[in-house]
Amino acid sequence: MSSSSTFSRVVLYVRSLLFWVGFIINVSVFGLLIIIFFFTPSTFRLGFARLWSHVNNFLLKVTCGIDFKIEGKENLNNGTAIILSKHQSTWETLAMHSFTPYVRWVFKRELMRIPIFGWALALTDPIAINRGAGRAAIKQLITEGTKKLNDGKWMILFPEGTRTKPGKSKKYKIGGALLAEKSGYPVIPIAHNAGEFWPKHSFIKWPGTISVVIGPAIESKGRSAEEINAEVFDWIEGAMKKISDESRWDRKV
Repeated sequence: MSSSSTFSRVVLYVRSLLFWVGFIINVSVFGLLIIIFFFTPSTFRLGFARLWSHVNNFLLKVTCGIDFKIEGKENLNNGTAIILSKHQSTWETLAMHSFTPYVRWVFKRELMRIPIFGWALALTDPIAINRGAGRAAIKQLITEGTKKLNDGKWMILFPEGTRTKPGKSKKYKIGGALLAEKSGYPVIPIAHNAGEFWPKHSFIKWPGTISVVIGPAIESKGRSAEEINAEVFDWIEGAMKKISDESRWDRKV
């Protein structure tokens, strides 16, 4: 390995380490604020989550050189909806609060056991699912999700279920589309290429600008979950082909 490559590797590690130090402080501060204000309305506590997200964006930019640009943000201004997003990275779980409405997340309930972070997460009015519960989990999602949507609360899900490597796609799980079918609320699809800059299971983060594309509403009334899911898949994966860069898929330090 050349001396320049060694230097580059060290720089990337140091920048990523600085981000994680700042992130731990950020989580601790805003997590404790959410916990302290447990008695307030969820929208008030979600205000702290949004500030936390903005600080994450700032930390990523100044430490790792990662920024992002958004296309189609106007599609979030047309009433309550269900967001179904590509899932490539940890980035989207940290950044999306900053540019979406006050969304309620659907996640595996085990996350609530994480000290401070999980406790705060439990206070942001989410739907915590037991992913091993099968039909009971789907029923919970539809029942609780519909109630939240009827109350004007946006929902967000990752239809792939787990993070997918850049250039890859998985069969989309039906839960989000079923919620759309049963509730009658539209779906807003989101594509992004964050995995090219913050890969799955990677400590190193590569500098650059993440592309986020927010699609127009996909109507659900009078349509089956299978039809909705297929349209969401086609839109997101089609957008991914436009914003992805194969040269960034398997970068090595």
